[in-house]
Amino acid sequence: MPFRDLIQACRSHLSFYGWRMVLVGCLFRFLGGGFHFYGFTVFVSPLEKDLGISRAATNLIFGLARAEGAVEGPLAGYLIDRFGPRPIMMIAVLFTGLGYVLCSWVESYWALLVIYLGVVSLAFGAGFMHCPMVLANSWFFRFRARAMALVSCSIGIGGALLAPVLAYVVYYYGWRWGMVFAGTVFLAAGTPLAAMVRRSPEDMGLAPDGDYSARTSQTPDRPSAGGKATTEPDVGIWEALRGAPFWLLVASTLFRVLGLSTVIVNFVQILGWKGVGPLAASWFLGVFAALSLPTHLIVGWLADRLDKARVMAVCMLVAAAALVLLTYVQNTLWIWLFLPLFSLVEAVFPVTWAMVGELYGRRNFAKVRGNMGFFYQWGGMIGPAVAGAIYDATLSYKPALLGMAGLYVLSAILYLLLGRTRLARMRAASSG
Repeated sequence: MPFRDLIQACRSHLSFYGWRMVLVGCLFRFLGGGFHFYGFTVFVSPLEKDLGISRAATNLIFGLARAEGAVEGPLAGYLIDRFGPRPIMMIAVLFTGLGYVLCSWVESYWALLVIYLGVVSLAFGAGFMHCPMVLANSWFFRFRARAMALVSCSIGIGGALLAPVLAYVVYYYGWRWGMVFAGTVFLAAGTPLAAMVRRSPEDMGLAPDGDYSARTSQTPDRPSAGGKATTEPDVGIWEALRGAPFWLLVASTLFRVLGLSTVIVNFVQILGWKGVGPLAASWFLGVFAALSLPTHLIVGWLADRLDKARVMAVCMLVAAAALVLLTYVQNTLWIWLFLPLFSLVEAVFPVTWAMVGELYGRRNFAKVRGNMGFFYQWGGMIGPAVAGAIYDATLSYKPALLGMAGLYVLSAILYLLLGRTRLARMRAASSG
């Protein structure tokens, strides 16, 4: 290709409207990660002191919110595929923003529980978690893993940048003004972002990845990374549920979410067990969140070039080794090695959804993702509770950490089986 044509192709690719949709998804995840996912920990101690509630009671809110996301996952997937991401994101912004403002007025634990679960968290998962991934899947085909990696890593970046700002507001002005601040930012920033959303490239006369000629979403022929034409699958939800790849993805993701949620929820306590003070542990948590950017980009780039299942398997094995390392080391300098190694767990998330898009296509992506969530999101509730119970009984996190390392090895094996199952399915489709 002549140099001038190469430059023109690069400009056309970078100016593709799909990257604007990725940016919207990133900013949505940035807000949700900073003020909700990581920001929730900022409110724990002030709520306990002001409302007179226990640590177990505040953790129950977190666990029930995860369970709520699991139960409503299939419905959220259906609504997103039926009406598109924009109205769901608008509703999520409204509910989350107003919910945080309402939380600033509560005077009892039960009022907080009702508002947090009935308003704040009601549409958060659908609008801030599912919809950004649906956008990345709808607008990209060949660059799907990289687009999803950018969206996914924004949660950690939000935690690294916005959670400290929220902590500053809570420290100097109180948790009630912190709730008002978070709700106001959600409404002020989220509303115009949701208004920018466009459902798919075909709606604008474009094609995924910025290809020049638009094609229908039913039977699109797209060039693969190797330059050969490939046909994007269009698999219905019931067909997906009957296939082995769906359940291999569910089981491996369940183990991954169980371990990641356990470490994040108990991060300060685990490092305290290793002799690290609470302030230093909180700082390590910020570093861990910030590491999501480089690891997501590297793993996403590799996944678009190599076999996705093998990339995910290697990441899980590295994360398992990191948990064993954390279990036995005593010098806090080793924590610096643990952080980047374990951050690969989060980097597997976008590759998982890229694999889902590759296996099932775009039309029913949200349904497949939502039904997967119904099964795997329970790990986010079960893992922290079991780890806490183990610590209460043994005064050690060693059994929990080694148990999670074993589950991560099992998850790697399941990913390798997924790769073989997918390859067999692709060969059968091509021969047919």
